[in-house]
Amino acid sequence: MSRTTLIDLLYLVAATTFLIALKGLGSPKRARLGNVVAAVGMALAVGATFFHQDANGKGLAHINLMVLAMAIGAIVAVPAARFVQMTAMPQLVAIFNGVGGGAAALVSVTEFIKLRSTEKPATYVVLEVLLGVLIGTVSFSGSAIAYAKLQELMTGRPITYPGQQVINALFGVGSLAIIVMLLISPSTILLWVLLGLAFILGIAFVLPIGGADVPVLISLLNSFTGLAVAASGFTIGSNLLIVAGTLVGASGILLTRMMSKAMGRSLANVLFSAFGSVVTASGDGAREDGRTVRSGTPEDIGVLLAYASKVIIVPGYGLAVAQAQHVVRELADELEKKGVEVFYAIHPVAGRMPGHMNVLLAEANVPYEKLKEMDEANSEMSTADVALVVGANDTVNPAAKADPSSPIYGMPIINADQAGSVVFLKRSMRPGFAGIENELLFDPKTVLLFGDAKDTLTKLVSAVTNS
Repeated sequence: MSRTTLIDLLYLVAATTFLIALKGLGSPKRARLGNVVAAVGMALAVGATFFHQDANGKGLAHINLMVLAMAIGAIVAVPAARFVQMTAMPQLVAIFNGVGGGAAALVSVTEFIKLRSTEKPATYVVLEVLLGVLIGTVSFSGSAIAYAKLQELMTGRPITYPGQQVINALFGVGSLAIIVMLLISPSTILLWVLLGLAFILGIAFVLPIGGADVPVLISLLNSFTGLAVAASGFTIGSNLLIVAGTLVGASGILLTRMMSKAMGRSLANVLFSAFGSVVTASGDGAREDGRTVRSGTPEDIGVLLAYASKVIIVPGYGLAVAQAQHVVRELADELEKKGVEVFYAIHPVAGRMPGHMNVLLAEANVPYEKLKEMDEANSEMSTADVALVVGANDTVNPAAKADPSSPIYGMPIINADQAGSVVFLKRSMRPGFAGIENELLFDPKTVLLFGDAKDTLTKLVSAVTNS
């Protein structure tokens, strides 16, 4: 068997592991195994690449620099991934995704410079390179802004200005015009112009997106990175990169569509409506109509939970902020010891990234069968004695069903309002990530327990134990 054939076979095995991994990632129960399979496949692909030879029988050049770059990457990435808090996981995904897009763009820039030395490169080859530059750079700068929003280095609210969509359209059209000019007459200067326009376009594309739309944005940018990687694969003739990039691009856009559907909105509405730009609720809960909320004590709510038959826990980003996933599991364990049926209602867009709540609760060793998707949980909500909302807000807001004037009208929600009683664990009366006031807080059957979720849940565990 020749060296080339062996390398191609190893690439085929690696591509197969990516497919198996993607299947595994579709289930929380198999997600860890899927990750391991993908890592093994990628290690196999990288190892096989070092044995490449060109037509003259020469191996890869600059191997020392390649190994050095990989070592630097490992030194940065391993601690970052190992010690990241669950609250910071979305921004870690965003910045890693941006690095992937930037790497794909750099590969395309390098290939374009090499193509200029070719007497007459094929037009489709130049187009592949230029698309890699455009998409990869948009993903890089867009992911950087998404990271800054999630890390609170800048406001997480949409940033808008007059004529924004027109200006963004001009940047987009300008980038396509530069690509056409480069296809007609390749020019390094025009390439740098394209790079600059794509960089600005990525920033301008992300600035007006904020609030509850950020998880959808991260998924879309992930898809962009996959497409950029696939374009790089066409450029350098790597079938493995084409397969891997296409898988990421296709799965990313499918996930984006699924999340948009889960929010009851079109993708265009998510990208261009600047949803969440205005905070409609006051910080202290005061209202013009004089309505107030009802608050309780941990002891009272502990008794309510302990004597319930069924409790449904609805987690949200506040649970991650307080790092309270282990305590909420302890509370569930205590309730089950008293014969209370407990499970978790998971909204598709709860948190700041797809599957955020699943990952968070899996870290606390919550059994997979206790995690129920929105539709399944809603079918049992009316039979629940208590809906315990921990750090969620927008995903249980009845305005999505009852108020046609609400920006979130039509978004599927967890029907916590159908439970016998609703207990809200909140830091304050501030609205959720979408900036929309929640009418459920003022419902007579709702009780609020103010404070840090971890501390509050710890008190509830004690109260339930002593009930």
